[in-house]
Amino acid sequence: MIHITRRERFNAAHRLFSDELTDEQNMEVFGKCSNPNWHGHNYELFVTVKGEIDSETGFLVNLKTLGNIIKSKVIVKLDHRNINLEVDFMDGKFASTENLAVGIWNELEKSVIEIGAELHCVKVVESENNYVEYYGS
Repeated sequence: MIHITRRERFNAAHRLFSDELTDEQNMEVFGKCSNPNWHGHNYELFVTVKGEIDSETGFLVNLKTLGNIIKSKVIVKLDHRNINLEVDFMDGKFASTENLAVGIWNELEKSVIEIGAELHCVKVVESENNYVEYYGS
């Protein structure tokens, strides 16, 4: 079994808040991430797939193909968007990076299987200090 990772980047805005809390309470819980006027990140996305090397190509998967899947299923939906308002696979979900990683996994899993690999990890880097890794359920 071998693992290979593709990195992509996107920029997006979001707000962490609960409708059940006042703006003051949201600020206490979520800090500046609860800014009513949103805030944004320059995200990095690492998608790791696993499987066996194809004896004909020498590849697990063609990284260009994997990159195209990530771009069409995820990046075009997220890049320069508001995660709370504009991203279909985040509709009705709390816009945390944790939920974003799970949502990205769900968007990619079937297509990765179709190219002959298995999704191993979705890593979303929100800032130089914070990232989330999701390995499926």
